[in-house]
Amino acid sequence: MSAPHAPNMPTAEAGARPPVPHKALTSAVALLVPALVLAATAIVAMSWATELPDPVASHFGSDGPDGFSSLASFVWTGVGIGASLAVLGWFIAAVLGRAAAARRTGVGTAVGGALFLAISVLGTLDAQRGLADAAQTGDINGVVLLCLVVGAVGGALAALLIPGDRPQPTTDPVPSTAARVPLAPQERATWVQRVTGRSMIAVAGTLVVVAVITARVADSPVALAPLAVVLIVLLAHVQFTVTVDSRGLRVRSLLGFPRLTVPADEVLHAEEVSVSLLREFGGWGYRVGASGRVGIVVRQGAALQVTRTGGRVYVVTVDDAATGAALLNTLTARTR
Repeated sequence: MSAPHAPNMPTAEAGARPPVPHKALTSAVALLVPALVLAATAIVAMSWATELPDPVASHFGSDGPDGFSSLASFVWTGVGIGASLAVLGWFIAAVLGRAAAARRTGVGTAVGGALFLAISVLGTLDAQRGLADAAQTGDINGVVLLCLVVGAVGGALAALLIPGDRPQPTTDPVPSTAARVPLAPQERATWVQRVTGRSMIAVAGTLVVVAVITARVADSPVALAPLAVVLIVLLAHVQFTVTVDSRGLRVRSLLGFPRLTVPADEVLHAEEVSVSLLREFGGWGYRVGASGRVGIVVRQGAALQVTRTGGRVYVVTVDDAATGAALLNTLTARTR
């Protein structure tokens, strides 16, 4: 989720950024919890060695096991992937996490990823205990469903342990160089745009076709669970409504989540920038990108960027971003 430094970042703001809040707690949850989970996974898995076939089934297709490996290789590969996710999540949370959204995203990734891999390793091996030949292992659709549930719930609960951002209102004036729109002193204005992620729609449509084929081949509703989860995530990123008014900036997804809010009294300034999805954010959707910027990015190109108190920066790709930024600067300046 991280990416190289973004050229559109305001250099003055970046140089004066405060430290990441709640760094000790964030680091403890992002690193210690996954370490305990993965260590326990390795200990339990290796204690089953005498009950497992050799080699064990390590990969499954629609017809059952189609890949095999030694027990140690299977266990340490899973633990290694889980550890890598934990380190990635820690980096997002404790190094880039000036915004609570980034800290919670990172911690959720670290803990949720570790739990997902732990259940995957132990569940797959448990299905093989007592077998002489790993090829006799039945389907593991139930294990896959359990991985998703435990990973998602555990990651969400861990994220909730991380404190949110305290209010950080400011009376600093909006820079005179920031773009504005001409409004009479008593005139009110609201700017609303809807942005649609066409790539998300295409992927979601493809996923529906895959789901139908999978249902017919696997003949098991449980096999659809992973696809259903991914489809919900995609639908949550298909369309966003972006609103600028006297209250500040609000971004809300078609399903209500994810959402983003920047109150007017915490806005330092807004501007239009150009976003490179892969280089700056590593992909589409709700992302934590370069220098800890939190972004809702569903396409390449123009975006509204808001620099907020506390060293936080938010980006949303949207049409007519220049007008939205100028209006936000104008309405914010009225409150200072």
